[in-house]
Amino acid sequence: MTALEPRAAGAWMQRLGPAIAAGFGRPRAVLAISAHSLTREPVLLAAPQHQAVYDFGGFDPRLNEMRYDAPGAPELATHVAELLAGAGIAVHRVEQGGLDHGIWTPLRYMFPDADVPVLPLAWPPNWSPQQLFALGRALAPLADEGVLIMASGSITHNLGRVFAGGGLHPPDRPATPESTAFRDWFAARGAAADWPALMDYRRQAPHAKLMHPSDEHLLPFYVAAGAGGDGPAPRVHASLTYGDLGMDAYAFGPGAEALAV
Repeated sequence: MTALEPRAAGAWMQRLGPAIAAGFGRPRAVLAISAHSLTREPVLLAAPQHQAVYDFGGFDPRLNEMRYDAPGAPELATHVAELLAGAGIAVHRVEQGGLDHGIWTPLRYMFPDADVPVLPLAWPPNWSPQQLFALGRALAPLADEGVLIMASGSITHNLGRVFAGGGLHPPDRPATPESTAFRDWFAARGAAADWPALMDYRRQAPHAKLMHPSDEHLLPFYVAAGAGGDGPAPRVHASLTYGDLGMDAYAFGPGAEALAV
């Protein structure tokens, strides 16, 4: 619903695109890791052209009319495959495309003209945070080559709580204590670069299993984190919708704090 109801998170994403261009240069491509493109082994979607994929149901039908026909990045896919192979990580390549809603929703705000090439990297949701961090480390050289690594998911994601009672809660519902405790713990550990705790979030973070009954929506965080190194992970945006669904965003690597716009 962020695509239709931008609220604070959508407004921040609108500022994010220009902030990235001003601080780091306009990306020549986006490597996208989303909670909604999942495979048994890593897969690069190397199509020359993408379209929006409507991988959801039960929401406002206007979402199915939204488009994001961004170009693909086949040449970048070749380079990414080489980087991963050099790190001993097997990756498949398919000449197919499609951007799930975890990719096209933020990109519609960040780069509304759909003129930045996009390369989705589908990933295995049964990989540990450590494995996904290592995947990100293999991708780290891309940042110096003008490629934006964008990981998309949700800092808290229990839709059973969001839909409790048979329908969506009001978007401006007050924050639940459980969501607040989890989000604050994550922000504090990220600011302190406490990677041992963050890697063990499922055991150490308050209400971790409640906020993430399954953790595929949090795991993309670790890919972007690995690409940015093991320094602090500043929270560059914090907001909430439906009382439980955290819309927090993090940035990684040198200059990350500049994206708190």
